[in-house]
Amino acid sequence: MSSGHDLIVVGLGHAGCEAALAAARMGLRVLGITLRADRIGLMSCNPAIGGTGKGQLVRELDALGGEMGKVADATGTHFRRLNESKGPAVRARRALCDRRLYALELARRLRAQPGLDLAEGQVTAVLSDAGRVVGVRADGEERLASAVVLTTGTFLHGLMHVGAEKVVGGREGDVAAVGLSESLRGLGFELGRFKTGTPARLDRRTIDYSRTEEQLPDRAPRPFSFSTGLDSGFPTLRQLPCAITHTTDRTHAVVRANLSRSPLFAGEIVGTGPRYCPSLEDKVVRFAHRDRHQVFLEPDGLDTDVVYPAGLSTSLPAEVQLELLRTIEGLEQVEVLLPGYAVEYDFVPPTQLEPTLETRRIEGLFLAGQLNWTSGYEEAAVQGFWAGVNAAQRIRGGPPLQLARSEALMGVLVDDLVTRGVDEPYRIFTSRAEHRLLLREDNADLRLAAVGAKLGLVTAGELERSEEKRRTIAREKQRLEATVLNPTLAVRADFEARAWTPPRVPTSLAGLLRRSELDYQRLAAADPGRPDLPRDLADEVELEVRYQGYVERQEAWVQRAKAMEALTIPEDLAYQELKGFSREVVERLSSVRPRTLGQAARIPGMTPAAVGLLAALVGRRGCG
Repeated sequence: MSSGHDLIVVGLGHAGCEAALAAARMGLRVLGITLRADRIGLMSCNPAIGGTGKGQLVRELDALGGEMGKVADATGTHFRRLNESKGPAVRARRALCDRRLYALELARRLRAQPGLDLAEGQVTAVLSDAGRVVGVRADGEERLASAVVLTTGTFLHGLMHVGAEKVVGGREGDVAAVGLSESLRGLGFELGRFKTGTPARLDRRTIDYSRTEEQLPDRAPRPFSFSTGLDSGFPTLRQLPCAITHTTDRTHAVVRANLSRSPLFAGEIVGTGPRYCPSLEDKVVRFAHRDRHQVFLEPDGLDTDVVYPAGLSTSLPAEVQLELLRTIEGLEQVEVLLPGYAVEYDFVPPTQLEPTLETRRIEGLFLAGQLNWTSGYEEAAVQGFWAGVNAAQRIRGGPPLQLARSEALMGVLVDDLVTRGVDEPYRIFTSRAEHRLLLREDNADLRLAAVGAKLGLVTAGELERSEEKRRTIAREKQRLEATVLNPTLAVRADFEARAWTPPRVPTSLAGLLRRSELDYQRLAAADPGRPDLPRDLADEVELEVRYQGYVERQEAWVQRAKAMEALTIPEDLAYQELKGFSREVVERLSSVRPRTLGQAARIPGMTPAAVGLLAALVGRRGCG
């Protein structure tokens, strides 16, 4: 039996690393236990960070003091900003990273963190006493702590499939975590089964890139982290191109001819797969009308010939994978370094969790990452951070980290998991947020840096930089509103020469900026007295001016929603004894046990009438 640690983090993937770092930086003595120390922070699937919704999560995590964005900036080989031509709510950063360097850099940061110890071992049981966690059993030894964060990823009773072949393991080259599922069931938790998959890894030297479309990284890339200065040599690594190709009719014919050999369609896999990251077999069956599917050929890193073919996840037999790959343009002579495979593993339905990600059944036990039936590195990382911070706050006696749906996209993610539950692997999208125009990637620091500072995870200098950004934006917006351009003959002639519609009446620069034909950069021609703003600040000014009306309407909506969130519901409310509710509503309320009326209203199956009745009952009891 060993003690000496406040918190134990089980698993050191993307969730576990963020949990361990956050808690240690908040002053806890943390032990991180992993099956293999040389696999800490490994990117198990694609070598990418960010994307629509996911990029917003990484920026929010960075604003709060998390690590993922900084590591991606240090190891990125292909930075792009997605959806530049679309609205600001969906614009997002994405980066390919050097898979090997990413894991090495993240592990280096863990090893350098004071108060954080790392150990190899297999955790087989959660130890509890009188409904409280007291530690874990790892390799037969009891390790004691005041709180435990489980971030087991795909390893919980993991089983890999390649055609008819089955291998016990949570990832290629790794064993499964056995015993822990039974321990959780013994503690009374409900478990389910989840399936995910990954494509084959290809040999770059056998790809004919002349038959593919080249995709270059951005010429002026934007970092994930607010602390990564554009004058600091970013990007650090040499930037690499990607390539785009497509499946063909022949590809689909090979898949259809071998569906009976797919473990997914042969009934060998019982777990539910992710809707938004389907296997190639799924695509061919579900989208039979499509004659081709896009494939991105993504390099694994600078000093490797491994290529990741995004969009070709499959668990067909290895020989079938090679056959179908060679029907794709540019891959006619391709060689496979590692076949694709599916992995199914146990998960815990997240409606068994509090909004802090602490389990309702066992005090001090927190769950994060794919264990909560989510998919994606970014979703895992923010959950790990959330759980690590709340475990630390529980031990320190501080207030929990709880971000409303209107405050952060990660708040949307957590609320969706614990309130609405999931019937398939959860992936974040900006469309899941009611207030997504307020939750842009560019303003994450303005929304969250102060929260991170209160936790002790954002330095005074970082907070001051965020506040100075806020002041600069406010000053420039005020100047644009106050500076009026008169429609003189010279002004009209200048506008017409630039193919702009000239103003007919005195118009503020802010009013001009709200026109679709102008942006902040173009407006410089009519605004010689402007300050020299960095690109990100100029973009933020433009967005806040141009979308002011939309933002104000969303902010008014948020204020109305806060009234419902302020009406709290007693934790011990006996829903079975309340009159006027249907059996379904009573069951859902009893299962989720919402903390506020707003949370109750978001439970699937809650009708407006049921919400109104609950509001009246809670109001009569004097809650709020």
